Amino acid sequence: MNPWLTVPPCTPGACAVHEGRTAPLPLALLRLTALAAAVLLGLAAAAPVRLLAPRTRTRLVRLWCTALLRTLGLRIRVHGSPGPDGGRLVVANHISWLDVPLVAAVLPGRMLAKGEVGRWPVLGPLAARAGTLFIDRDRLRALPGTVATLARALRAGSRVVVYPEGSTWCGRAAGPFRPAAFQAALDAAVPVQPVHLAYRLDGGGLATAPAFVGEDPLTASLWRIARARGVTAEIRLLPRIPAGRHPDRKALARAAQSAVAVARDNANRPCSSVHHRVSSSPAAASSARTPS
Repeated sequence: MNPWLTVPPCTPGACAVHEGRTAPLPLALLRLTALAAAVLLGLAAAAPVRLLAPRTRTRLVRLWCTALLRTLGLRIRVHGSPGPDGGRLVVANHISWLDVPLVAAVLPGRMLAKGEVGRWPVLGPLAARAGTLFIDRDRLRALPGTVATLARALRAGSRVVVYPEGSTWCGRAAGPFRPAAFQAALDAAVPVQPVHLAYRLDGGGLATAPAFVGEDPLTASLWRIARARGVTAEIRLLPRIPAGRHPDRKALARAAQSAVAVARDNANRPCSSVHHRVSSSPAAASSARTPS
């Protein structure tokens, strides 16, 4: 079995239907126009931004990704703290293409993405300029080279962001964490940072509009998200798993998956404290805590 590929049962018709409030047509069109402007600005600024000092570059990337989400009417809620800098493997559950700017708004790093993303119009070149690492998931022989590339980036002190479920799930269901990428963390002797992502409606229930599953076209996903109102993108930064805690990549993958699953279960329980544990870290300060 290809360790990068899974076949989730989620489909657009069953899992990606918005159940909350709907934005009027003029507002949806305005959101898409603002999104296009933000993407074009990112393309134009990508080259000069790379010449800036790392701290300034990170701050600008975080602000731009936050703005990208806000153009679509999404609020951002951050739980937990990013902790100290340094190389680490960031692993998260995968629901939508929105996961990429959501994680980057809090923990900017080098993303590992499927090769198809690099061929997307506009967004593909933007991802490449941002330092995204691409994987050809249909070529199993390329896997050792990809792991070696990840390990080099981690040793150099980069955060590397991976979605080890191998595909997007709707948020109600989740897939197993494939262990391949965890070998890079072992080889580089760096910690693993589990992250739980969710999209929620005003009442706390799961929002399904952001789900990008099955054969969902990107254009349909964009329109569905632009029409949705009252959606909050939630990111939980979980305690890091120290380097050397687990002996092999399978055990490390199971530990990270368990941490994300526990966070999901706890977040889905009705509890008044869930909506008040917002981080006061600099990363959270750049996130939206009020409706857009």
